[in-house]
Amino acid sequence: MIWKILSNFKKESVKSEEIIKILLDNRGLKTKMEQEEFLNPESPEKLTAEDLGIDDKEIKKAVKRINKAIKESESIIIYGDYDADGICATAILWETLYCLTKNVLPYIPERINEGYGLNRDSIAKLKNQNSKLGLIITVDHGITAAGKIKYAKELGIDVVVCDHHQVSKEKPKCIAIVHTDKICAAAIAWFLAKEILKDGSNRQSLIANYLDLVAIASIADLEPLTGINRSLVKFGLKALNETKRCGVLAILEEAGLKAGDLGTYEVGYIIAPRLNAMGRMEHALESLRLLCTKDYVRAKSLADKLGFTNKERQILTEETVKQAKLLVAGIEGELPKFLVVDSDQYEEGIIGLVAGKLVEEYCRPALVISRGEIYSKASARSIAGFNIIEAIRAQSDILIDAGGHPMAAGLTVETVKINDLRKRLILTAEKQITEEMLKKTLKIDLEIPLSYVSMKLWEGIQKLSPFGLGNPEPIFASEAEITDFRLVGNEGKHLKLMLVGKISAVAFNQGYLSSKLSLGKKIRIAYSLSLNEWNNEKKVELKVKDIDFL
Repeated sequence: MIWKILSNFKKESVKSEEIIKILLDNRGLKTKMEQEEFLNPESPEKLTAEDLGIDDKEIKKAVKRINKAIKESESIIIYGDYDADGICATAILWETLYCLTKNVLPYIPERINEGYGLNRDSIAKLKNQNSKLGLIITVDHGITAAGKIKYAKELGIDVVVCDHHQVSKEKPKCIAIVHTDKICAAAIAWFLAKEILKDGSNRQSLIANYLDLVAIASIADLEPLTGINRSLVKFGLKALNETKRCGVLAILEEAGLKAGDLGTYEVGYIIAPRLNAMGRMEHALESLRLLCTKDYVRAKSLADKLGFTNKERQILTEETVKQAKLLVAGIEGELPKFLVVDSDQYEEGIIGLVAGKLVEEYCRPALVISRGEIYSKASARSIAGFNIIEAIRAQSDILIDAGGHPMAAGLTVETVKINDLRKRLILTAEKQITEEMLKKTLKIDLEIPLSYVSMKLWEGIQKLSPFGLGNPEPIFASEAEITDFRLVGNEGKHLKLMLVGKISAVAFNQGYLSSKLSLGKKIRIAYSLSLNEWNNEKKVELKVKDIDFL
C-alpha cells in the first residue's frame, strides 16, 4: 500500500489546536469562514431548494398536486425502493401525508419479481385494486422511468418523481420532478415533507420526527459528508440519539447499541445493513413496517427478524465473495482494469455487496452479474476517478435498463450479450483508467510523534465529525516500538499491540503480520484514534490502518 502524506508540517512541538487546523486545511478548508461553517454547520431547517439543487418551481408543482389529491380524496401511493434510503424516504413521506389524509399507502416493490423502480404490472395492479388512485409519488427512483410514467398516465395516474440518481437522456413527462444529485432520496423526501407542512403547526416537529431517518439514509447511501449533507447528518445524528421512534429503538436493542452513542459507524455498519437485509433476502416492506410501527412489541419482533436475516445475508455474501474471487483467479494473464464476473448461482440481492468487496480486494471497478435464462441483473462498483454509470450507459444499445451514480450502478442485460458487455467495459476501462488509479493508496493527514496522541487530541478531532465519504476520519503516521503483541478475535484474525508510552493499538484483519513482529521491534504505523471505554475508564486507542516495517 502506498502512503500519501497530505501535510509535510514539521515542528519540534505542536499543540492539538494546530493539528486540528492542519486537518481542516487538508480538507480544503483554507479560510477562517470556511472552517467556521464546517465546524458549525447551519441547521437543515434553514436550507432552501436552491441550496439543495432542487428546482423550486418543481417543488411548488409537487405540493400543489399533492394538496389537490388530499382535497379531492384521491388515493395516493408512495412508491419506494427496497434499500435503506428508499425505505427511509418512503417512511418520511407516508407519515407526513398520513397526518393529512388516510387515503395514502406506501408501496415497496419485491426485488426479484418486480425489480427496481416502477413496474408496469405493479402500476396496473395498484390501479385495479383502487380505481380512485390518482397520484403516485416515486422516491429514490423514477428519473429514468419515462416509459413507465407514460403508462401510468394512460391509466389516469399522475406521477411526482423524487429522485437523486443521474438523469438519463429522456426526461420523464410528469407533474413534477423533485430532483437533485446533491443529497439522498430521504433528504429530498424530508424537504418535500417540510414544504407540504409549511403552513401547518407540525412543521417544527420535523427535525425530531424525520431527521433521524435522513441521517440513516445519507450514511447508508454513502453521501459525501460535506456541505449540506454534513448539516443533514450532524443534526440527524443528534435526532437519532434522541429518537422516540420505537422501530429504531428496537433495532438498537437487538444490535446491543444504545441511543446517545450512535455515530456514522453504528449507522453504516450495524443499523443500515439490518434495514437493507430484508430487501436483499426477502421483502423490504418489513423494514418499512418496523420504522413506522408505534407498537413496541411488534417492533421488537420485526427487529429480531431483521437481525436474523442480516446474519443470513452476511453468510451468503461471504460465500459468494469466495466464489467470485475464484473466478477472478481463473482469469488468464494480467488482470483487466475492469472485473466482470457472472454466475447463475448469485443472488440478486447481494451482488452489489460482492462487487464492493472485489473493488476493495483488487482496486479496480467490478461488475457482478446474476445470470438468468433470458435476462440477467448486474450491480457495479467503481474506484475514484472512473464514472461507472457513464461507462455503462455508453453501452445502452445492448442493455435493457441501467441507472445509478458515478461510483455505483445497476443494469439489466440480455444473457446472450454478457460477453459483449464484458469486452466493451474492459475496453472502456483500458482507455480511461491509468496504472496510478489502480494502486492502493492510503491518505495520511500528518506524521506526528506518538507522544502527541492524547485525550485532548481525540476530543479536538471529534469537532470534525461526522466522518465518512468526503470527510474521512483523520489518519496519522508515527514511528513506534512494540512492547507486547497478541492475536485476538476469531481464528486470530486481528492484532492487539502495546507500544512504548503505554499506548494500545488494534489492527483489524492483520493477524497474518504477527510472524513479522517481535518485542522491541520498531515499526511505522498509520492509524486513526478511537476511544476505548472499559470499567468506566476512558483511554485513547489506535486503530491501525497499515504497518510499515523499518
